[in-house]
Amino acid sequence: MDQVKVYSSNAEDILEKFSQPLKPHIPAIARFLIVVTFIEDAFRILFQWTDQLYYLEKIRSMPWGLSHIFLALNIVTMFICSFLVVKRKFPEYAVGGLFIVVVAQSIGYGLWNEVNFLLRGLSVIGGLLMVLSDAFSKKKSGFPGLPQISERDRKMYLQLAGRILLIFLFIGFVFHGEWSLARFAISIIGFIACIMVVVGFKAKWSATFLVLFLSIFNIFINNFWSLHHVNPQRDFLKYDFFQTLSIVGGLLLLVNMGPGGISIDEKKKEY
Repeated sequence: MDQVKVYSSNAEDILEKFSQPLKPHIPAIARFLIVVTFIEDAFRILFQWTDQLYYLEKIRSMPWGLSHIFLALNIVTMFICSFLVVKRKFPEYAVGGLFIVVVAQSIGYGLWNEVNFLLRGLSVIGGLLMVLSDAFSKKKSGFPGLPQISERDRKMYLQLAGRILLIFLFIGFVFHGEWSLARFAISIIGFIACIMVVVGFKAKWSATFLVLFLSIFNIFINNFWSLHHVNPQRDFLKYDFFQTLSIVGGLLLLVNMGPGGISIDEKKKEY
């Protein structure tokens, strides 16, 4: 066990050394990645306006006029709230707006009962909660002299909820697709990393592994650019690609901030 601790400590030092030049830029990169799926979705609705209206009105039976308002509100909300997240302005309103978009689209497009979409949506919400917890870590009370425990508690619970929700994308990967020996091995390793993220044990390590895994997975599996632009599968892969980027952004924030107060890593510091 002592030998394992030595190797673990050396690996942490190496990881810290190589990540040091990027560390000041990680929060900004992470916030942009978290909202990139909303930005892409807003542009997609704009460029496919007629197709979107047809689907909502003919397939989803949404009344004419209401469909226009629904799409317009989605576009405006996603652009404005994404900009606010990247600029770290009014994070509660920005995250709240994007959360409403996720819920509204799942209902409007009839996707709330699709397991894969639900798991991805939960992971994206986890990334948004990490944005909110990061904002609380920099937020100061406007009332000097009042106790700060409530803000600290909110940050800890948001980090815990964010950590739990972020791993749902990987759960979707485990149960979606055909099984093979390589898939089984990757699933076991990834599942262990997910558990470590949830309980906050070596969370930076495990989150870094998931960032690398999801990045490689995204490039080779969600390679929408390899399909012809008229291929209907292209839009689905493109949607999955940008959603995965958003979840990678949430994991990067976890790497940068740490797992928070409700974690094994934090408890170990107290002893």
